[in-house]
Amino acid sequence: MEICALTDTGKVRTSNQDYIYASSRMVGPLANLLLLADGMGGANAGDYASRFFVEELVAFIGRQPEDSPEVTVLRHGITEINHRLYQESIKVPSLRGMGTTAVAATVSEGTLYVANVGDSRLYLIRKGIIQVTRDHSYVEEMVSLGLLKRESPDYQKKKNYITRAVGTDANIDIDFFEVSLQPGDMILLCSDGLTNMLDDDSIYSIVSGEGNLTEKCRRLIRSANDNGGNDNISVILAEPAESEVAPC
Repeated sequence: MEICALTDTGKVRTSNQDYIYASSRMVGPLANLLLLADGMGGANAGDYASRFFVEELVAFIGRQPEDSPEVTVLRHGITEINHRLYQESIKVPSLRGMGTTAVAATVSEGTLYVANVGDSRLYLIRKGIIQVTRDHSYVEEMVSLGLLKRESPDYQKKKNYITRAVGTDANIDIDFFEVSLQPGDMILLCSDGLTNMLDDDSIYSIVSGEGNLTEKCRRLIRSANDNGGNDNISVILAEPAESEVAPC
């Protein structure tokens, strides 16, 4: 698997509360691992939450038995780190109210396994752009109930209100997805610093265009900054090897 992972503070924020991790080598029982977290909370709490989640999840996965199923590893890991992060927020006054979004992905024997909490996204690039994850946000819940139109003024005003995050509650509800990969597929993980600045068509145009993965990641970040750069911007772009995808 070829991977590029980049993060940028953007043009407005003074610190970067996003945290990313990408490995094409085994992490515990997982053949590879992609992680992206977008922290929230006052002062340094958001930075702490995203870093804690990613670093502690990588360590947790590294300790799991070799034969552990992918979904089991991700479920137990995210649940465990959520509990520990929540306890930290209770014990340390400066960390109260902190939390983080989370997207985790791994590829094994032609299948992409994905877990997500919050509104950071994972896309599959396959002759178009497919959003695999589902945003856990107030506006998307209202859209699904038919009470709000996507891209309406009210949608734009409230789209940063997320309804799920790691570390904000003792219990956590995680979404899981499995996708059968095909030759030529690419995988994109990103924070809302990208998706709030670029629509899906613009993202697809860049990712499917000329250049290697690093050039495409840099182009995504540059375009988000050119459109305002209102938030931290993080992208992980991965292209599985032929041996990692299912035959046509």
